Amino acid sequence: MPVINRIADYTPDMTAWRRHLHTIPELMFECHQTAAFVVARLREFGITEIHEGIATTGIVAMIEGQGDGPTIGLRADMDALPMQEETGLPYASTVDGMMHACGHDGHTTMLLGAARYLAETRNFKGRVALIFQPAEENGGGGEVMVKEGILDTFDIKEVYALHNAPGVEVGHFYTNPGPIMAAADSFDIHITGKGGHGAMPHATVDPIMAAVGIANAIQTIVSRNNYSQDNLVVSITQIHTGSADNIVPEKAYMNGTVRTFDRAVQGMVLARLEAIVAGQAAAYGVEAHMDYHVGYPATINDAGRTEFAAQVAREIAGDAGVNANAGPEMGAEDFAYLLEERPGAYLFVGNGDTAGLHHPAYDFDDEAAAAGASFFAKLIERALPL
Repeated sequence: MPVINRIADYTPDMTAWRRHLHTIPELMFECHQTAAFVVARLREFGITEIHEGIATTGIVAMIEGQGDGPTIGLRADMDALPMQEETGLPYASTVDGMMHACGHDGHTTMLLGAARYLAETRNFKGRVALIFQPAEENGGGGEVMVKEGILDTFDIKEVYALHNAPGVEVGHFYTNPGPIMAAADSFDIHITGKGGHGAMPHATVDPIMAAVGIANAIQTIVSRNNYSQDNLVVSITQIHTGSADNIVPEKAYMNGTVRTFDRAVQGMVLARLEAIVAGQAAAYGVEAHMDYHVGYPATINDAGRTEFAAQVAREIAGDAGVNANAGPEMGAEDFAYLLEERPGAYLFVGNGDTAGLHHPAYDFDDEAAAAGASFFAKLIERALPL
């Protein structure tokens, strides 16, 4: 894995940074300790233009190159997940019920490593905007930073980001031109019937049967309403109702997720959900209503920037270590908001044979940090050559 030699020299420091960040996970916009740590490191690197407090705890730091040129944004997310860590590691989370189970501690470290190198060498024209973002997991920190004007304020022309990938060899990369991550919506369905004795169902209006009917009908959206070549997931993920074996409950609650890449497909799903809920409610004699929540949009890579980024990745991982046409995934990512406004690319870097993302035994592989930092640094040097 031919990472930049100088960045390889940072490995002990990067490992220490990452493991410290792993001990202090923070949620959503409240990444105060993480942001303070990032700012302290940036100042150590000699970076003087540091803008704090964007989207509460977000940071944009600027590195000036040698001569005039455009500004390219590099983004890392900082927030953790509300789950209990089960790794047993000496640097495990010290915060009960919070854990870096998606590797954002590693993403922050990769960008810090690139920042240190770029601030040392400045072997590029123009400027680099280092974007440290809170609230990727929930809250849409990327959208908030865009709405607070970072792209215009700092005249950012292109944007790039990395995410680690368990199950992929450390230091290998993959991406996709066009759609790479799906839009993520959710819905809540509230059903009200008439409760009563479980031995006298004729005197009740059973919300459980209505919930089952709605759940079954929803499955036909993918199988019968969607063109088979259009990627779509509609999943029921929660049904809550009842309290005892001899009681027909009064109410039932359902929840689910919708993953799409196309706004027309998204609109079709919403229309079908509304029709199914209304129709099944009438059929079972219950009252039902649905709340639909539009979430992160699809993450759409610019084709030209994706090919450029893949070529940069090949300099690190070789031709065999880069898959530039990996196809889209049904997960979601709020980097989508930045890509809606500026061309750029989102890539994955291998994390090795580790537990999966959002798993209580997950840990970022520290060997991946040098590959990610080298990718960011090489990308800037290739995009903004002297």
